Amino acid sequence: MAKIYKNVSLRLKKSLKEKIVLAYSGGLDTSVIISWLQEKYDAEVITLTLDLGQKEDFKEIAARSKATGAAKHYEIDVKEEFIKDYILPSIRANGMYEGKYPLATALGRPLIATKLVEVAEKEGATAVSHGCTGKGNDQVRIDVTVRALNPSLRVIAPVREWNMSRDQELVYAKKHNIMLKPSNSIFSIDQNLWGRAIESGPLEDPNTEPPASAFEWVTQPKDAPDTPGYIEIGFVDGVPRSLNGVQKDGLALIRQVNAFAGKHGVGIIDHIEDRLVGIKSREVYEAPAAVSIIEAHRDLEQLVLTRHELAFKAGVEREWSWLVYSGLWMDPLRSALDSFVDATQGRVTGSVRLKLYKGGMRVVGRTSPNSLYKVRQATYQKGSTFDQSSAVGFIELWGLQSRIAAKMASGGKRGRNAKHTARKSS
Repeated sequence: MAKIYKNVSLRLKKSLKEKIVLAYSGGLDTSVIISWLQEKYDAEVITLTLDLGQKEDFKEIAARSKATGAAKHYEIDVKEEFIKDYILPSIRANGMYEGKYPLATALGRPLIATKLVEVAEKEGATAVSHGCTGKGNDQVRIDVTVRALNPSLRVIAPVREWNMSRDQELVYAKKHNIMLKPSNSIFSIDQNLWGRAIESGPLEDPNTEPPASAFEWVTQPKDAPDTPGYIEIGFVDGVPRSLNGVQKDGLALIRQVNAFAGKHGVGIIDHIEDRLVGIKSREVYEAPAAVSIIEAHRDLEQLVLTRHELAFKAGVEREWSWLVYSGLWMDPLRSALDSFVDATQGRVTGSVRLKLYKGGMRVVGRTSPNSLYKVRQATYQKGSTFDQSSAVGFIELWGLQSRIAAKMASGGKRGRNAKHTARKSS
């Protein structure tokens, strides 16, 4: 009888353990976190890995999670959701933080946070956890999104708490017999469909050129094909739908543009970025598809939108990119800005042809049924429909206030000097 009560007690104790859902990449940090959470909170750890298009062995990740002691592991393919709800809105908004970074990691984080909340609610967990550091932007993106979706969930970020160096983590992993992913890379990598972020090692010196070994998606320009490559991207309502005249689903289109542009050396971004936490950081990215598609989309907008729409949308794009970068995906302003962007995209239908050559890319052609460019207005050849004589009245009115202001600024001196000169000559 005592044995029965003991077994029941053990099962009850186990069932009453706190459950924590961990965003699990399978790398050093998150593998160590499994043991750390078990040790510190006596918790049941459930791991969650999302397939955002990164090139990983998901079976190996699941096996590593189990071997490290996770009670359960979830793997969710979210590539289509990532494209539809995050990447496509970013294309339509020409999402580029500080004009250079196409927000690849930033777009993925609110989706990760959303799935963390969904699994936590399904499993009856009281907390979620992630491997973000206290220096980066990702901690903000995940924490803010989780709390917006479910304020009752605690967010545990062990890396912010333990303050261990990589060497100390390796010692901890060895002590706890944690299975680690073999890696000889000196770089820290984060990647998804929309881009690959490369950090650490020699890249921490902003004056050091990234070595060729840092890149996987983009061919070094000197090794790119010796003949230019051309690609034509077709858009419908601001969304890329075809490649070289052939209809493509979002996943296939992004992957094919990524491979083609990368082969021609296009897509490397190297800049000094202002992180949300106040640190200036040297950031290196590979994003061949992102930079190519956004460049084509922006050019098509230039063809079909008015100057007033374009001028206002430029400000909207900066604010939209800032909100996404800074972890405010759930803020009502982002949705409001989406509404404006959506209102402009109904005419953004057409195709844009890009020329790519040894790291260089430029638009060499564009066409749209909604084009505001009219050849018979713009031509200097015979048959122009533009009445040049109307320019005289336009210039008179256009410069009216400037002329009055200039006269006021000079205090009427020019007029008095002219009269004085006239009297002297008489």
